[in-house]
Amino acid sequence: MGRKTPLYGIHVEHGARMVDFGGWDMPVNYGSQIEEHHRVRRDAGMFDVSHMCVVDVRGRDSRAFLRHLLANDVDKLRVEGKALYSCMLNETGGVLDDLIVYFMNEQWFRVVVNAGTRDSDIAWMRAQARESVQHLEIIERVDLAMIAVQGPKARAIVAELLDPQDRDATLALEPFNGRVCGEWFVARTGYTGEDGFEVVLPIEEAPSTWRALVAAGVAPCGLGARDTLRLEAGMNLYGNDMDDTRNPLESGLTWTVAFEPATRDFVGRQALVDIKAAGGPSHKLVGLLLEDRGVLRSHQKVVVSGVGEGEVTSGTFSPTLERSIAFARVPSGTGQSVQVDIRGKLLPARVIKLPFVRNGRVLITL
Repeated sequence: MGRKTPLYGIHVEHGARMVDFGGWDMPVNYGSQIEEHHRVRRDAGMFDVSHMCVVDVRGRDSRAFLRHLLANDVDKLRVEGKALYSCMLNETGGVLDDLIVYFMNEQWFRVVVNAGTRDSDIAWMRAQARESVQHLEIIERVDLAMIAVQGPKARAIVAELLDPQDRDATLALEPFNGRVCGEWFVARTGYTGEDGFEVVLPIEEAPSTWRALVAAGVAPCGLGARDTLRLEAGMNLYGNDMDDTRNPLESGLTWTVAFEPATRDFVGRQALVDIKAAGGPSHKLVGLLLEDRGVLRSHQKVVVSGVGEGEVTSGTFSPTLERSIAFARVPSGTGQSVQVDIRGKLLPARVIKLPFVRNGRVLITL
């Protein structure tokens, strides 16, 4: 038996198919995974993401600590509630996790890390803090749950659950910003490529909030739809598209690394500088669109004529495109076409600039 979120009982009650995910018992779908996917793209769907870990970093040295810990620079965060996406690296530049950090105030930053790495992430953060002798606390918020409500109608529905004095200001939030609403923290962030809110709230309020959202017409969705949505949206999955043996430069995440100012010495910086000085990474992460019938899956071999080989890191059938799509790590010299080994046959695939779909719009030529 795995860990259970505060919403586990509701998932079982509504007939969700449960699977192990990062040590947690989580719903993969409630019926039609494709229908759940379409509800998010066209209307509003929600996901139990309480398995993810909220960590509050508090104390006068919080900013200095996070400037050293993260590859992206928290000095970009000056407005209350502003969010930043970053990787946390080891000394060799490998990705220990990807995460979001929110600026709450000068002595409080909120970090949301992945479920499968939560224990190792917190241990790493505390070890780095001890080495630096920082004046701060690293607090795992086991008292909080998290619900992601996503889709073109999502924000308006969530706003109706807020106190009237919070509604207008919350609806006015720009993407990648959040605000405290009483005991809730509501952020305009997500992992689907659609608009919406991620709501962090006390665990005792999670079941009643979930039921209220269902009553308001929001479709419960599982991990299956979350995966097809994030892949269409060009969003990496930790453990598939990057891990502690892969660096951001070869994982499509160079944009998340702040090399300036040169005086900022973050963990893993020198390893990345050395890779750049040597001519850059030998591989890169790209999108693939299969030109033939078949389904792209993780670990399939990618053949690049005259260049070498790569590997599919994530693959699926796209409900929006009705085509098979993937991310693949391929040699840096890869051009616009490759072949993928599917059941012993080399099938042609087109290299695509990510994302495939955002905000309900198809962004590639089929």
